[in-house]
This record gives sequence, structure tokens and C-alpha cells, in this order.
Amino acid sequence: MATQKKTADIDYSIQEKILALYELQKIDSRIDGINKVKGELPLEVQDLDDEVAGLKARIENIRAEIDELNALSKQRKREVDQAKILIGNYKEQQNNVRNNREFDAITKEIEYQELEIELAEKRLKEYSAGVKGKKAQIEETTAAMAERQKDLEAKRAELESIEAETAAQVAEFAAQAERAEAKIDERLLAAYRRIRNSVRNGLAVVTVRRDACGGCFNRIPPQRQMEIRQGKKIIICEYCGRILVADSEEE
Repeated sequence: MATQKKTADIDYSIQEKILALYELQKIDSRIDGINKVKGELPLEVQDLDDEVAGLKARIENIRAEIDELNALSKQRKREVDQAKILIGNYKEQQNNVRNNREFDAITKEIEYQELEIELAEKRLKEYSAGVKGKKAQIEETTAAMAERQKDLEAKRAELESIEAETAAQVAEFAAQAERAEAKIDERLLAAYRRIRNSVRNGLAVVTVRRDACGGCFNRIPPQRQMEIRQGKKIIICEYCGRILVADSEEE
């Protein structure tokens, strides 16, 4: 909004906009140079931060699984206790049966409850083994997280050191860039940023040197070079799409 207001207040010529674009490119290139000093550190810090967060989430998930297994174990133990009570009751009933049919029916109930106990105890062993295995996973994951956290702290400290050393310089470049952007309309500024993002070296504005584009090094026809020197319109390289400006040193 601030840039739009400034460009609306002052009607800059095409030549002034081109010069401002070239100045902005030089400032952005200096900022790119500072970012190169950081190298892959920002990405490494982000990746490690994400990995630590992922390991924390994994530990929480495993703990939730342990809680679930413990809850199932309590349920099975209650079932075993209830089955034992039922068996005791059935055995008392056997002492008071009136015929073999009642005795056999109660015997079957006792056998069923004994099978239920056997199954529940089998599940209890499985749950116990599961809890033990998951606790081992927590120990392993916690150790891995501690290592990643150590790496993260080291990388983050290195990155913060570089940023602290270059903060004043970056702030100055940002102020210079803002002054240059104030002379460029939003449509042209958006095109500049789009080109910068699409080329590997970040050079959206390049000079014509030795009759060639400073970005892709393809030859620029003399008539085209004359139009570039006149600065009456934005000239784009037909090969690489970069904005072309006259080389002041050759001039």
C-alpha cells in the first residue's frame, strides 16, 4: 500500500523506473550474497526442528498406546476376577443339584469361565509384552530426539550468529530496497519478482555487455541495443526473459 501511494504521488518516467529496477537488483544481489553465507543452515534448522517435533509426536503417540494397553489390561483383570467369582458360585451350586443334567450344565458354565480366564490371561501377557516393547521404543526415540535436539541447537546457534553479524547490513539494504521500490509500479515490481523467482541466480535485471545479454549471454541485435540505451520502454531478453538495461561502464 505504501509503495502504491508513493508511485501515485510522483509520476516517474520509464527510464527512472528502469534505473530503479537495476538498483533494486543490485541491492537484492547483495542480500543474496549474505544469504549465501548462511548456506543451507536455514533449511537444516527447519528440517531438524520438524524432525524433533515429529519425534516428540511419536513419543506422545506411543505413550497413548501404552495407556490404551494398560486400560485393556485392567479390563481383562476385572474379567478374570468376575470369572473366578462365577466359578466359585457355580461350584457351590453343584453341591445342591438335584440331577445329573443340572450338574452337567453347571460344569459347562465352569469350563466356559475357565476358558474365559485362560483367554484373558493370554491377552494380559500380550499386553504386557506390548507395553514392554513400546517402552523400549520410547527409550530409543528419546535418545534419537536428544541427538537431533543437540544438532538443532548447534545449527541454530550458528545461524543466529551469522544473522547477528549481518543484521545491520541487511537492515540497510532493506531500507535501500524500499526506496528503490517506491519508484516502481506494482505491476512492474511483480514482474521483477516473478522473474527473480524463476531464474537460478536471482538476476531478473541484467546489463548488455559485449553485445550480449548478461544473463544468458545470447547476442542482442544492434537495433535492440539502441532501444535499451534510450530507456523509453521495458526490454525483455527474448531468450531468457530477463529485463535488459544498458551497461553504464560501456556507455
